Amino acid sequence: MAGFPFAAIKGLKTHIAGAAGLASLLFLAGCVGSGSMMPPGRVGRAPEPAPVEPAYAANVPPPADAMGQIPGMGGMTIGNGPVKVALILPFSSPGQGAVAAQSMRNAAELALSEYQTSDVTILVKDDRGTPEGAREAANQALAEGAELIVGPLFAGSVQAAGQVAQPMGRTVIGFSTDASVASPGVYLLSFLVQAEVDRIVSYAASQGRRSIAALIPETTYGQVAEARLSQAAARYGIRIVAVERYPTGQPQRAVQRLAGVIGGPAPQADALFIPDNGDGLLYVAQALPAIGFNPQRVKLLGTGVWDEPRVFAHPALQGGWFAAPDSRGFNAFAARYRARFNTDPIRLATLSYDAVTLAAALSRMQQGPQRFAGAILTNPAGFAGADGVFRFNPDGTNERALAVMEIRSGAAVTISEAPRTLVATN
Repeated sequence: MAGFPFAAIKGLKTHIAGAAGLASLLFLAGCVGSGSMMPPGRVGRAPEPAPVEPAYAANVPPPADAMGQIPGMGGMTIGNGPVKVALILPFSSPGQGAVAAQSMRNAAELALSEYQTSDVTILVKDDRGTPEGAREAANQALAEGAELIVGPLFAGSVQAAGQVAQPMGRTVIGFSTDASVASPGVYLLSFLVQAEVDRIVSYAASQGRRSIAALIPETTYGQVAEARLSQAAARYGIRIVAVERYPTGQPQRAVQRLAGVIGGPAPQADALFIPDNGDGLLYVAQALPAIGFNPQRVKLLGTGVWDEPRVFAHPALQGGWFAAPDSRGFNAFAARYRARFNTDPIRLATLSYDAVTLAAALSRMQQGPQRFAGAILTNPAGFAGADGVFRFNPDGTNERALAVMEIRSGAAVTISEAPRTLVATN
């Protein structure tokens, strides 16, 4: 059971029957953690298509053969329990998607190995990284008796799997960061930019920041972040002074247009929000000194896509704040993963790990077809996973307890701890 404080689960069946009190007792990993598709310590965290294609690192596994078998996967099932759970991932997707699939598949295996006497069998399915493949995989898994679908990874595939599962009364726990594919019965266990924007704006307001300018990359992720910024700023009484958008990797003109707002001795804004990952953010950092930007006067604000070493190393970004899951849980998970598989996990591997551990716990504590029902999964108390506390909302999105980090001397230092519980909903 390696690191799982499941002793606290005594008598949990009674609580689950009413879908109350489950999360306060269920600790998925006994640790707290952070989120990307890259091995730790190499490149940081990047979001997934719709909003953004994630970046990966590692060797791409070979494609599936004609029978759907993925070489090196050790078979198409994991475990041998009576409760069947499908794991749908893009094993034969061209490019980097296959890397994510293999790492997330390994994380699922690790989850079952650490949950002793699991009642779960995982049916591993390849969706080829396409909605059509996801539809086929979901149909096959349900025909084989799957009670729950974990995955897919990409937005269109999650939507397609949900279209198959929902009419059959089956739940999907997907990994897309595109909140538009969430719905009742299709829950996203992913790192959503909306929560990160809320957290960083809330923290900035608590520290006396009252006016924000924004540099927004012209990506879907940027659009979602900008929309959420407007809502969060209004909620916390912060004025948005100016917004400039820029093509990916070309922020120079947008930075120049903000010169009078964020540069010079008397800037109009006291914070600058930049929801861009390392690729684009470094171009912004290079352009800021030319307009007389002073990070002592204007605080840099970001989201979890900042969470990578090359961002921490840039001199112009020192002192910046960003919201992300606490990294300690992921680091503990990554150490166990390396010990078992002799390689680094991608950053998003904890999503698969938490989803499978949750499925294993619920399968032991709740009998019958309602074990994975919305009434159970949307328990407002939430669950504690490798990346901290989270809960599923009835609309299929999620909320997470996030930390605020400051870039300091080439590292990210926690300046506001992730809460141990989530605020109760009405």
